Amino acid sequence: MDRRTFLTTTGTGAAALSLGAVSVSTAHAVPTARSAPSADASHLVHAFDTPLLLRWFRDTYHSIEAMTTGLGLAVDKIDVSGPGGPVQSHQTSPTNIGCGLWSTVAAGGLRVISDATMRRRLERTVRSVEKLERHHGFWLNWYDAHDGSVLTEWPGTGDPVRPFLSSVDNAWLITGLRIAADAAPALRPRIGRILAEADWSYYYTPFDPADPVAGPGQLRGGFWTDTGEPTGHHYGALNTEPRMASYLGIADGTLPADHYWHLLRTMLPGNEQEQQPQGSYVAMDGIRVWQGHYTHGGRKLVPTWGGSMFEALMVPLFVPEPEWSPKSWGRTHQRYVRSQIEHGTSEAEYGYWGFSPANIPEGGYQEYGVDALGMQLDGYASNTDRTYTTDGEPLPPPSAFTNGVVTPHASFLALPYAPAEAVANLRALDRDFGAYHDGYGFRDSVNVSTGRVSDYQLALDQGMIAAALAQAIRPGLLQQPFRTGGFRSRVRPLLAKERFSI
Repeated sequence: MDRRTFLTTTGTGAAALSLGAVSVSTAHAVPTARSAPSADASHLVHAFDTPLLLRWFRDTYHSIEAMTTGLGLAVDKIDVSGPGGPVQSHQTSPTNIGCGLWSTVAAGGLRVISDATMRRRLERTVRSVEKLERHHGFWLNWYDAHDGSVLTEWPGTGDPVRPFLSSVDNAWLITGLRIAADAAPALRPRIGRILAEADWSYYYTPFDPADPVAGPGQLRGGFWTDTGEPTGHHYGALNTEPRMASYLGIADGTLPADHYWHLLRTMLPGNEQEQQPQGSYVAMDGIRVWQGHYTHGGRKLVPTWGGSMFEALMVPLFVPEPEWSPKSWGRTHQRYVRSQIEHGTSEAEYGYWGFSPANIPEGGYQEYGVDALGMQLDGYASNTDRTYTTDGEPLPPPSAFTNGVVTPHASFLALPYAPAEAVANLRALDRDFGAYHDGYGFRDSVNVSTGRVSDYQLALDQGMIAAALAQAIRPGLLQQPFRTGGFRSRVRPLLAKERFSI
């Protein structure tokens, strides 16, 4: 996806490189004693709002159905603004296809579709995935969703598209395939054969203590297959969505477990970053790890790269990080959500919250987030106008945060951590802006300054909503493949050892 920003780090220094547009905006939240939702709040959502959540899921899955082509491939996005029904884009990616797979399993598990329909749809998608062109066992970043061919020109512009193998995008397709295999036993042999070719060591640069710049023990962003050239960066930040690829590789044994400890909680002190971190060095499995943290609104937390919600909270939809690491991953996720809420309601005074990469309501695409929660200097802004702030300096007045953009999928990601507030925020977006499309679910984004609502829904964002709703309505529905096998024997012990300095 164009949203990707990459971080190269080493044991002695760090350098940041980015691909595509990046945005900005920093913030420091107002301290609060309430850093976790009460048990009563959670009870209210699950006891009284399940019919609402199920209605939201049905409509969201209807949008996934509207995105899906005759090949069973979910397109990148649909335009839901016209009177003639949703208009599909031409392109799809491994991430989009993965979203379609897990959304279909969720629909079957929640009885929105029958088991027979679920199995039939999964088989159709797997059949198409088997036929897509692959390299080194992985899928290219863009295909024509209608015929399965590799895209060489971008639809609508004719701009050339270089064939690229993305580690993080392949992780989301493999996530969807694992979920499909768990839900449809008849597909397991076929999916097993597909996944047997996906060796994560292809992306991995082993750790070299003599030259940690060249050998950081991290995953490449990817490779261009026309030249065999790798990206010049690795994914170095731990608390970002590429950690799903790391977990998958550690779980299946194609990556060493110590790869986890070579990912950075923050960049090292003295390196240019959003905030100079606090923390200490500790030895983890014999590896010297900088256990750094940022402080936001009086709360210690582990930052993401850009400050967006999906970087932190997409992975735990599937891997039970808060359960396996309650005082580290569970604690930082909770505090991350609280800081997002306070940025929207107190710092920028939008009256709404939840910031994550999404469609720009007026058209285009941008990363949105809370800059203070990310390592990148001038990271992801909460507004299209990209209001920047600087750590240690006074915040701009709320009037400076013009064209603030709230993204509904961010609230759904917050459901496990602030359920009552997330539902209230989503209700308000519907009530005040008409952000909910009856029949297709929430539009992708809302400019809360002007009231402009996006015309589009994106497969990735709808897929996150579907997974989050499935987890809220039927906890664990999509998590079984990530609680067993190598996840249980290799990943869980790492998370149990994790000791963030928070």
